[in-house]
Amino acid sequence: MTIEKCTVFCGSRDGNSPVYTQAARELGHAMAKEKLALIYGGGAGGMMGTLARTIVKAGGHVKGITTSFLEEQELRYKGLSDLEIVADMPTRKKALFELGDVYIILPGGFGTFDEFMEVLVNRQLNLHKKPIFILNTNHWADPLLALMEATIQQAFAPAEIHTFYTVVENVPALIKALKSL
Repeated sequence: MTIEKCTVFCGSRDGNSPVYTQAARELGHAMAKEKLALIYGGGAGGMMGTLARTIVKAGGHVKGITTSFLEEQELRYKGLSDLEIVADMPTRKKALFELGDVYIILPGGFGTFDEFMEVLVNRQLNLHKKPIFILNTNHWADPLLALMEATIQQAFAPAEIHTFYTVVENVPALIKALKSL
């Protein structure tokens, strides 16, 4: 499998530890070095902005997809040469889901959870076969992973869900996993 574009879902905020921003910066440098284009929500704030700015500064390609509604709230990153403004959130999510070759989940809030769950459910329904990676920086995803395990243990989801995503602890492990696809 050839990976050229990565759809990344992550926070429009920085979180409460500088390790989150550092992980976004580290991923940005690695993606630019590996010539992996970023597909993301177009925001300038938080981890989203850090990731996009890092890739742009390193000479990589970044495509942002936002809505006029979010553009007003999130302050879009104005340094993008490739920004698409769509009508609404469903159209935005559809584009984010379709354009990337893989999905990478970084620390984030409820929007990140929503996007992750939708790509996971779509994978469960065989609507795509794209790899999903969770970058578990500073054990950010541990509660989410525990909830998913509890859901499986309570027979609300099949155990095969575990095969639909890969958890990595750091950016070098993520890049290694991407190269092995």
